[in-house]
Amino acid sequence: MLQTSLRRPRATVAMTLATIAAGGLVAVAFAGCGIVGPGPVSTIGDVEFDTPLAIPPLAESTVDADGTRVFALDAQAGTTEFEPGVASDTWGFNGSYLGPTLVADRGERVRVDVTNSLDEPTTVHWHGMHLPAEMDGGPHQMVDPGAAWSPEWDIDQQAATLWYHPHLHGETEDHVARGLAGMFMLRDEHERSLGLPGEYGVDDIPVIVQDSGFSADGEQESKQRGYAGGLGDELIVNGTRGPYLDVSHELVRLRLLNASTARTYAFTWSDGRSVDLIATDGGLLEAPISLDHVRLSPGERAEVLVRLTPGERLVLQSKMTPETAGLVGPVAATNGGSDAFDVLEVRAAERLDPAAAVPARLNTINDFDPADVATTRRFELSDSFEINGEAMDMGRIDETVTVDTLERWVVANTTQVPHSFHVHDVQFRIATIDGQAPPPELAGWKDTIFTEPETEYELLMRFEDYADADTPYMYHCHLLWHEDQGMMGQFAVVEPGQSATMTGGTHDEH
Repeated sequence: MLQTSLRRPRATVAMTLATIAAGGLVAVAFAGCGIVGPGPVSTIGDVEFDTPLAIPPLAESTVDADGTRVFALDAQAGTTEFEPGVASDTWGFNGSYLGPTLVADRGERVRVDVTNSLDEPTTVHWHGMHLPAEMDGGPHQMVDPGAAWSPEWDIDQQAATLWYHPHLHGETEDHVARGLAGMFMLRDEHERSLGLPGEYGVDDIPVIVQDSGFSADGEQESKQRGYAGGLGDELIVNGTRGPYLDVSHELVRLRLLNASTARTYAFTWSDGRSVDLIATDGGLLEAPISLDHVRLSPGERAEVLVRLTPGERLVLQSKMTPETAGLVGPVAATNGGSDAFDVLEVRAAERLDPAAAVPARLNTINDFDPADVATTRRFELSDSFEINGEAMDMGRIDETVTVDTLERWVVANTTQVPHSFHVHDVQFRIATIDGQAPPPELAGWKDTIFTEPETEYELLMRFEDYADADTPYMYHCHLLWHEDQGMMGQFAVVEPGQSATMTGGTHDEH
């Protein structure tokens, strides 16, 4: 059972006069939602970092006679003490909250034996993983109470920080908020050859960030709801309130995962030093990048390095601004775009194991040739939880993709409110943002992007294999309340000339 002893931070909550004055704009943004958004929050300087950061255990595995690595996950209900002696009802995999970290190597075949010990159906989606549609864990792979599911696939992608979480249509936000999530780390020989920090829980640290609400005595409670979804006024990391991390190595690698259901973060360091980014959703960048912050919307990941000096204390923070969020002030104020948090305190030992310089070259990323694009598709994100004017229909295929072809997906947030976009099965490249080349931090492999209002993103992706006319993948907004409300579509990958077996939508040319 997870136990923590953080006293509740004194969050500053205030609705600004500008927000009130701009009530007409906010009313338009929230039309039909029946919600009143929370005001800005800040916990900077108010968090008492008095609880060691919990490190999710490494998932145990066995290797079958045929070489398949086998993991086991059991979705179960339980209670968690976020505050000592105060139990909160939570869900987890193989425990009461969150789940173990799965680790596999490129080239391995893996199987995950999933058991559902809950009283209601759920699914387990392997976010960022390249795998057959029937193994994807989307809403079509529902696991009933008391039932089991054993997806099996080959790891055929580079080292990366991925994760797993439920994807039950209409219930994803609730299941993730209750605690069903975990990290899935992929390794390969190239990554190991770079000499990057790689000892799990020592100098290679999972940092699963979620926002939550707590009562005065420390019991987890419902979050306030903005247009983006449920927004908590406090953060937990790996399920820990007020976490600190003791480190004994000069160079530390943090694997940041935004596992929140609605909140976007802008991670930065308390002393103003640069945030040194080495990897995004799909793996290593070509070279390290120094930034003043790293913005992550729900579902996005980033790997950052921090070099420490003996005895220092450093706080990881999130400082969102309307400019960082790309939101106008009133919409930002009620959707987390003006919020600031103390996230995690890093405490360096008085003596640190030295580390070599980080290689100047981390990876080689081959660009797609736009001349090879076979199909261009357009996806318009609305403020009524629809994509291209349609809500999710489990029986409808919206797009049909021919296997082993390069596609251009143009994703346009046509609103003044926040959205994101996630594509199952593939890692994509951002070719342009409003016609301009993406910034370096968005130039690597991605599977999820934050879409700023009134902005258009051109994505290039190749669906190399795993044709299946019977089973679709998903694309959707990863603000999970939006997904649950219907902001999701389905696509099938088929052989040339083949059609999907489900009813085709209006954009299924291939």
